[in-house]
Amino acid sequence: MMYTKGNQIAELTFDNLQIVKIAKTDSLEILSISLEKEATFPEHSSPREAQLIVLEGEILFHINNTTYQLKTHQNFNFPKATPHTVKAIENSKFLIIR
Repeated sequence: MMYTKGNQIAELTFDNLQIVKIAKTDSLEILSISLEKEATFPEHSSPREAQLIVLEGEILFHINNTTYQLKTHQNFNFPKATPHTVKAIENSKFLIIR
């Protein structure tokens, strides 16, 4: 078995919207996302049910006509194929696990 260690999350800069795929298998994908203060991740949807985990910062997650304010260390579960947007209140990093 091969072990790997990465610094992708720490090295992700706050420059508008940055997305890095950290891991991908047949059943799991982990994305690290960096969103600069006031930047917006435009409307999109997930191909699978997903879990968002805020690593640092504060974001507004808008889905189904409702906005959820999420802060550092909070997590949020959302369904697949449901359009949503994300806006950063401050420089933020979060993981999407799907």
